[in-house]
Amino acid sequence: MNQTPEIKVGIQVNTSIELTLVGQFQHTSGIELSGKYTVTPHGQSMLLFKADDGEDVYIRSGLCFKPLDEKSFFTIHKVTIGVDFHWERQEDQSFKGSFQLLLNDGVINAINILSLEDYLMSVISSEMSATSSIELLKAHAVISRSWLLAQIDKSKSLVAEASNYQTVFESEDEYIKWYDREDHTHFDVCADDHCQRYQGMVKANTPEVEQAVAATRGEVLMYNNAICDARFSKCCGGMVEKFENVWEPVKHPYLQSIVDDASSLQLNLKEEGSAREWINGEPDAFCNTNDKEVLKQVLNDYDQETNDFYRWELRYDQNELSELVAKRTGVDYGTIQDLIPIERGDSGRLIKLKIVGDKKILTIGKELEIRKTLSESHLYSSAFVITKSEEQGKVFFILRGAGWGHGVGLCQIGAAVMGARGYDYNAILNHYFRGAELKQKY
Repeated sequence: MNQTPEIKVGIQVNTSIELTLVGQFQHTSGIELSGKYTVTPHGQSMLLFKADDGEDVYIRSGLCFKPLDEKSFFTIHKVTIGVDFHWERQEDQSFKGSFQLLLNDGVINAINILSLEDYLMSVISSEMSATSSIELLKAHAVISRSWLLAQIDKSKSLVAEASNYQTVFESEDEYIKWYDREDHTHFDVCADDHCQRYQGMVKANTPEVEQAVAATRGEVLMYNNAICDARFSKCCGGMVEKFENVWEPVKHPYLQSIVDDASSLQLNLKEEGSAREWINGEPDAFCNTNDKEVLKQVLNDYDQETNDFYRWELRYDQNELSELVAKRTGVDYGTIQDLIPIERGDSGRLIKLKIVGDKKILTIGKELEIRKTLSESHLYSSAFVITKSEEQGKVFFILRGAGWGHGVGLCQIGAAVMGARGYDYNAILNHYFRGAELKQKY
């Protein structure tokens, strides 16, 4: 049986980092640290200034410091969470395990090094409530473990192939970009929603979380002898999306579009009329719920600030929209005349959207680029239809949308409902990842 992997998690990237070490941490060279430090660049190395006694410690980039006992931990202050989302904020976060400080072009990366299973304890409690049902927690442990190991395997293969991996395709008429984790070159995964929420000891583990991680230790989803790139989002809006419609044009048979209920309903939401009818309706689905006890399993305190996730609506007047798009893209479209759906995915999510301005016309995609362009943070999803109206001489654009997130893979709210209805974690995984198998990796 293989050993539990050790992973690197990027916690904070900044020109200055405040760090408190509770207990003793030591590098193999014998350098020992304890107390509160401010870390700043100093030429090709870093200066750790200890405020309480004025001590200066100089270290080179890349040194790894390990705790000398199990009680030691470190706190990174003013960590930004929810980057670019509507609930973005800062908080102090504490972590078990080792830490590493990397200096790169004048910017410091603070990295936590720990075992994958310890990482999962926090991820499950950060992505969801630690009091969620045990079957939901087990399902999430499996997909979080699978996703991370699949990303590590993918990074290794890209390095081995020395491939020029592209996430942007640009022409005079189109700008198509997808956002994944390939921009992380100094660590395996970041700690925010860009990858998976990991908030260290801030999210206290419960016996249920410990039981879920222990019960599924080493279990991953596999398809054709490869670990599944198991994705998840908050709410699919009633229809799960295909992987290739959101990220790179690679087909994963286990990440296909399904209706989020037990029916075999067949809909063609790529067609504009069907998408409009679906999004303007309130179809039955596992994730169509107002059950507060179920929602508390998935929505942490700041997530509960959002309650219109299944169907939502935004309204911009023409000037507001034009100013917003210019601000978010840096492109001068002039006055926006129209927003035209060009291509939709299987869940009705927009893959391509044409923005028609009186100075410029450009088709953009994929889904996250569309969401970032049309909101101060992110639209809840790209599954929306557009209605133009004129009132008292002003033009308005009304976006009516479905779901929260990219919609690929497991729908967290749908899975919470399934757990509450008595489905076990294997049934939950089989629903969202068709054809994948549970296997023991270590």
